[in-house]
Amino acid sequence: MHALKSVKSDLTDKFAKYTNQLTNKNIMKKGIKNFAAALLGIAAVACSSPEKMAEQAENVLVSCNPAVLEVVAGVIDADVTVTYPADYFHPKAILEVTPVIVYDGGEAKMEPYMFQGTKVQDNYEVVPEEGATITKHVHFDYVEGMENCYLELRGVVFQVKKDKTIDLPTKKVADGANCTYMLACTKGRVDLKADAYQETIPSTAEGQILYTINSADVRSKELKSSSIKDFQAALDEINANERKTITSTSVVAYASPDGGEELNAKLSDNRAKSAQKAWDKVTKDHSAAAPEVSSIGQDWEGFQELVGASDLEDKDLIIRVLSMYNDPAVREKEIKNMSAVYKTLASDVLPELRRARFIANVEYQNFTSEELVKLVDENIDVLDEEALLRAATLVEKASDKLNLYNKAVEKYQSERAQFNIAVVNIKEGDFAAAKSALEKVQQDGDYHNALGVIALNEGDVETAEKEFKAAGTQAANENLGIVAILKGNYQDAASRLANSECKCNKALALILTNQLDAAASALAEGECCPKCAYLKAIVAARQGKADDVKANLEKANECDKLKARAQKDIEFAQYR
Repeated sequence: MHALKSVKSDLTDKFAKYTNQLTNKNIMKKGIKNFAAALLGIAAVACSSPEKMAEQAENVLVSCNPAVLEVVAGVIDADVTVTYPADYFHPKAILEVTPVIVYDGGEAKMEPYMFQGTKVQDNYEVVPEEGATITKHVHFDYVEGMENCYLELRGVVFQVKKDKTIDLPTKKVADGANCTYMLACTKGRVDLKADAYQETIPSTAEGQILYTINSADVRSKELKSSSIKDFQAALDEINANERKTITSTSVVAYASPDGGEELNAKLSDNRAKSAQKAWDKVTKDHSAAAPEVSSIGQDWEGFQELVGASDLEDKDLIIRVLSMYNDPAVREKEIKNMSAVYKTLASDVLPELRRARFIANVEYQNFTSEELVKLVDENIDVLDEEALLRAATLVEKASDKLNLYNKAVEKYQSERAQFNIAVVNIKEGDFAAAKSALEKVQQDGDYHNALGVIALNEGDVETAEKEFKAAGTQAANENLGIVAILKGNYQDAASRLANSECKCNKALALILTNQLDAAASALAEGECCPKCAYLKAIVAARQGKADDVKANLEKANECDKLKARAQKDIEFAQYR
């Protein structure tokens, strides 16, 4: 209207000049009629009309951010910007604009946005005659089929106090929608409670000879003591058992911690020499390799161990003295000051420390994986708790795993086996059975993570997130990465999934944060499944590598579901 007033003012000035130049009354009347007609014509062009708004709709500019729609956390959000040119919007017009997503199988409409001209007495957003640029937010809940869709604006214009409505030409705004985040694997990570099964079990066989005070001579009776006989028997049993192997042998000599430190060190050295000769006699007919010989000197460690295991009334005081002083001489002096106690030590403890130990380090070869599986069928009762837990990881059928875990629960009240029953049921999709099994286990981090995985698989993302946060385990942290993808928090997802065992989820989070080189690197690790190939194709498409898109989609098409998806996926629109 400002432009129109300017035009009117200009024409008025010209009209005044024009009338001054006229001398003939008839000529003046004719001129006035011609000017009035021109003025009305100009006003009609400037103000347009509802009909003209439809005719000139192509002059209205429309854009969308993002240009390609994207589904995030189950919804489509975008900002649509409309630019109305000057003198387009009729001052007495009302415009109704409805955003609509058209997709395979239907369409979804928003509540319309309403606009009005400057002379409309209503509460809609006003569009002035000089034009305006207006941005409005659009929001749609995703439904299946929207991956192949487009967004359009449908407009209807009508004039106040007139019933007639005029449909404006439909404006296509954006294509879409990108659903790449839906490629997330939402099964979740739930780990078995680990077994403590040892494939090789270390042990020792040991005997000892005792010396008299201040002596390094080996008495013949010591070579026939029960300790030495037991050691020889152990050597014989080891050599006869094909599962046992002696890995090393040693002779270790000591002196009791009474007397001077220097004297005892020398005495210990001499005992080491005599004990080495005694070893040869003890093992002559019992097959043992040459030992490593060492001399310890004063045996304070052995002294503390024997005192701790004794019935001495003042043993706590003695042990406290040992902890207070590091100097051997001071230790000995303080202990000797406890005269009553020291007599007992001299008779019952110190003689046991004047010794040399004969040691054979042994390695026992436990059941191999093949043997465990065979024993499951042939002699399951010989398997202890740890063997049952390990065997359950070796059998393939879920039913066999459950049988072994139930056996461990029945025979050993194994809580780990009880939890693992829940894990097997989760992986089999039997969530009711999994919940039942979890009711019987301790509520630790693994328990909360398992409940979170169940909730995730049942579509309850909020409960899943709550349980994962309560768990605080590494597995739960990875599962929170999945939740972050589903909720559109892609940076958080990439951080949590950085060390994930699931390379597809890890790579997907990197794609969603546009870290394409890192995503390609993650997908290059290990074997390539159809989903990995599909993600590789997305990376290639975003990098403009047409040949790689084609090659990877051929691999991905081995999965019918992915093949059907690729035909509609906006990621590959320019490669179809």
